[in-house]
Amino acid sequence: MPKKTVNNFLVLLIIILSLIVTLYGLLSNNTVYKNKTFQTIDGKAVTLYGKGLYYKDSVSGASQAKAQDIVTIIIGIPLLVISLILSNKDSIKVKLLLTGTIGYFLYTYTSYSFLLIYNKFFLLYVALMSLSFFCFILNISSPELKELEKHFKPNFPKKYIGIFSIVIGIFVGLLWLGRILPSLGKAPDELEHYTTLVIQAMDLGFMVPVALLSGILILKNRSLGYLLSSIIIIKGTTLLLAIVAMIIFMVFSGVNVSIIEIILFPIFAIICIINFFIIFKNIV
Repeated sequence: MPKKTVNNFLVLLIIILSLIVTLYGLLSNNTVYKNKTFQTIDGKAVTLYGKGLYYKDSVSGASQAKAQDIVTIIIGIPLLVISLILSNKDSIKVKLLLTGTIGYFLYTYTSYSFLLIYNKFFLLYVALMSLSFFCFILNISSPELKELEKHFKPNFPKKYIGIFSIVIGIFVGLLWLGRILPSLGKAPDELEHYTTLVIQAMDLGFMVPVALLSGILILKNRSLGYLLSSIIIIKGTTLLLAIVAMIIFMVFSGVNVSIIEIILFPIFAIICIINFFIIFKNIV
């Protein structure tokens, strides 16, 4: 079976499955618990969301999941659909857009698989994580992307993009370390009734090193740097928009959110959107 056919099939499956889980997550609102609060093993009080698919998750956790679902359904899925429709054009822009978007789905459903309290869609989350992983590998190893620097215009601001990638990597790293280090030996408040800090583990283990590496490599004019920086910007745009939506949901749900996060994440989201257009404007 041709590689392109396999890729399109994987993308189609991701679109269908993610549409199912996001729609159900957003539309299911049947009340299971009402204001149910309990103490964790660390002696902290947690109020469960009590409604719909995420009824066993905390108010904060469910608010973030619903916000993520909204961004997935209005941005993530349409980007996949566009990429699928344009896939026959063999365009570098389309290939890059697809790879970055699949990176968002990989991150999203890996976090859903390990973070959310077990629910009826667990196997679909795992399927989406797996499909996204193999689709991402298939696309990032594409021959068209191996010499990506040759497809950028000579005046592409690689220094600016490289520095931005490094800055956002440092920012995320310091943000999470600032939360984790003071709580070593005890459970941080953000843990609530979950078992570990999944997002922080994923960011510190993967996203921060990749952001730093991509920035350094693009400054050195390495092909891999162009590829990783572009993916970080595309994935970062969708993910930061999801974080902004999460912050909005959490604030309206009465969850305490750091003023630093309220200010800085929207700023980084705007910058990422600008960088997104800078990258695609400079690809020929």
